[in-house]
Amino acid sequence: MNLYGLIGFPLTHSFSKRYFTDKFLREKIKESSYELFEMKSLEELPELLKKKQDLRGLNVTIPYKKDVIAYLDDLDDASAERIGAVNTIKIYADGSTKGFNTDYYGFQQSLVEWLDRRGENCANFKALILGNGGAAKAVQVALTDLNVGYMQVSRQKSDDCLPYEELTQDMMGSHRLIINTTPLGTYPNTEECPMIPYQWVNRSHYLYDLVYNPAETLFLKKGTEQGAATMNGLKMLELQAEKAWDIWTTEENLWSI
Repeated sequence: MNLYGLIGFPLTHSFSKRYFTDKFLREKIKESSYELFEMKSLEELPELLKKKQDLRGLNVTIPYKKDVIAYLDDLDDASAERIGAVNTIKIYADGSTKGFNTDYYGFQQSLVEWLDRRGENCANFKALILGNGGAAKAVQVALTDLNVGYMQVSRQKSDDCLPYEELTQDMMGSHRLIINTTPLGTYPNTEECPMIPYQWVNRSHYLYDLVYNPAETLFLKKGTEQGAATMNGLKMLELQAEKAWDIWTTEENLWSI
């Protein structure tokens, strides 16, 4: 049996088990299963790897995408090392581990396809990235490679982040792409959202939420009410999951971002 799974805490919001279980059935992939491994601490990871000898790969979600790096034997320099966060782990036959980041691919591909369908070009945008976690790092690199300038926004001010309360009308007007990389609004906490000044969102804006459950978060709902185009993170999740599967099942992972 080839075992795959997801680590993080909590895991009540994850779609991964259902996605891969359906994939195994649909594509007639035999002797493979996917499990959820909820961990209150990453200190549990070495024991999991030791105990589950049939583990071939893991996905990593909040809050461990950055901290998990310290527990891995190697990093893919084209993705995880460059971004500084891991969401996919390949486990080799000798038990060694290597971290990858497929969030980059999933986000970038889904964004380009979305804007293209609406007759837009990425080069015409500047973005606000809401949040500064592991997913935000992947979004930063993806936008840089698309030549999209961005400003990072978070609850606390730092050299790299502007606090929400300092967003001005001019900033909102010049940054038409707004990307939520925080977990705010994720089920069951559906009444939460990033505290941007929504009154300055208009029909020229595009709001992209990496959250996919619920399908329409409060962040997206507020954007829709102001006339903005909106998209949730389901397509990104599907794309990054397929890239993870390629990594787990390909002997030589000679892919780049």
